[in-house]
Amino acid sequence: MDIIQQIVAGDVRTIARVLRDIDDELPSSREVLQRLYPHTGKAHVIGFTGSPGVGKSSLVDQVATHYRKDSKTVGILAVDPTSPFTGGAILGDRIRMQRHFLDPGVFIRSLATRGQFGGLTRSTNDMVNVLDAAGKDVVLVETVGVGQDEVEVANSAHTTVLVMIPGMGDDIQAIKAGIMEIGNIFVVNKADREGSRKTVRELMNLIEIGVRRRNGEEWEPRIIETEAVKGRGIDKLYETIEQHKAYLLATGSQRWREAVEKRTRLQLLGVLKDLAFRAALERIEARGDSIDEMVRRIVDRQSDPYSVARQILEK
Repeated sequence: MDIIQQIVAGDVRTIARVLRDIDDELPSSREVLQRLYPHTGKAHVIGFTGSPGVGKSSLVDQVATHYRKDSKTVGILAVDPTSPFTGGAILGDRIRMQRHFLDPGVFIRSLATRGQFGGLTRSTNDMVNVLDAAGKDVVLVETVGVGQDEVEVANSAHTTVLVMIPGMGDDIQAIKAGIMEIGNIFVVNKADREGSRKTVRELMNLIEIGVRRRNGEEWEPRIIETEAVKGRGIDKLYETIEQHKAYLLATGSQRWREAVEKRTRLQLLGVLKDLAFRAALERIEARGDSIDEMVRRIVDRQSDPYSVARQILEK
């Protein structure tokens, strides 16, 4: 059977192998992605973002369980910090989601950031497309948890869930970073902790300010209190995610298409930057120029990074 047919049929081994090739940036994966693209566009992509330690993995685990109860298939992409020694992912999320391992309706993949900012890895969108083509009804993307840089997930997901906990000063961080703009749903996890109501009130005030600034019938962000470990509030979170999907798909609405266009633009620019960078390096090597020599010239103050980069592009 052809590799594309195997993926579309949901063959786990083939999917795992292709995702590995994408993460390793093998040239063969590009052809597979090109051929898979016509089979994409059906999955609901949900991004979970927030600072480290707020319980994103536990929430993803619980939400996945709810989707399975509704007989929907789930793909989970958990972006982990990169090991400075091996370049690989820590794989902590796999440990926390053990109950889904034997479920054929759930596919879990951890991947390393490989130094990428924005909370996502360069290959995340490609992997989402593979799981989408494989027939997953829902793809849950959990970002690495780098705090203020996680706005990229809003352009990669249809629905963005911003997770915080009481007592971490996340309300102030949210204002500083502008990440209030990216959240469709705000989750105050570990709501049994002291200060939970204060965090909810401050979020409500910030959302009200944002709603007053906007015009038209836009989605008003919802606030959900949860205790992921105990399963409290997960029903409401699940219902709210589905309500946001219905809002995007409302009759005569262009909202779903707009969300898809955001994702596609991000992916196109990422591919363009990657190919342009590779082409530039290949031409430098073909001319016999040395990156090391350029670095030495910059270090010795004979030139500067901007002039050298411009010279490379002009040539």
